[in-house]
Amino acid sequence: MTIAPDNPQQGASHLYRAMRDFVQSMDDTLPGKFEITKEGIVHDMVSPGGPHAVTAAHISRRLERTMPDELLAHTGTPDVEDEPEGIMRHPDVMVIAWADLNVQGSIDPRSLIAAIEVVSKSNPENDWVTKMRDYPLMGVPIYVIFDPRTGEGAVLTDIHTTPDGPRYATRKDFVYGEDVTIADWTISTRNLPLYGSEGGEQH
Repeated sequence: MTIAPDNPQQGASHLYRAMRDFVQSMDDTLPGKFEITKEGIVHDMVSPGGPHAVTAAHISRRLERTMPDELLAHTGTPDVEDEPEGIMRHPDVMVIAWADLNVQGSIDPRSLIAAIEVVSKSNPENDWVTKMRDYPLMGVPIYVIFDPRTGEGAVLTDIHTTPDGPRYATRKDFVYGEDVTIADWTISTRNLPLYGSEGGEQH
């Protein structure tokens, strides 16, 4: 049975805050990553190590070697949140200014230069489908996907309006081994690990 609130907007806001409280209480309790989408809570069983973590670390280091000192490619907390849209995400790497990171609570998604995700084995649709929808809706100008399952990825830019809401207009695919440009910086994708090749590398 579904009980509709008298004020749907107020009801949606209460529901979102309840989901956010649950997610924050679970973050330190269960493995993986909890996020909130339009459909509800997503639990992505991200491995704490292995190719997923190594890929994020490589991307962060390579970007920071090319960026000015006032920017960083951050791999830690906090979440990126758009409460009016009812979405809370946690990018594997976020390119952001130090000044915009130095806030209490969640990060404003519109302060990000780019959100970067490493596709997980357990739920690839979360990165390739729902985040491809959520990030432009939140106003994140650049979304980059690295997929250790296939050794491929994509850079999505140029948010534009569609009948289904904001979407990225431009998509540039790449394969591991090529250079990839993220905003103003170009990095190599050589030697990024693949799933099933722990200990092996892509050259």
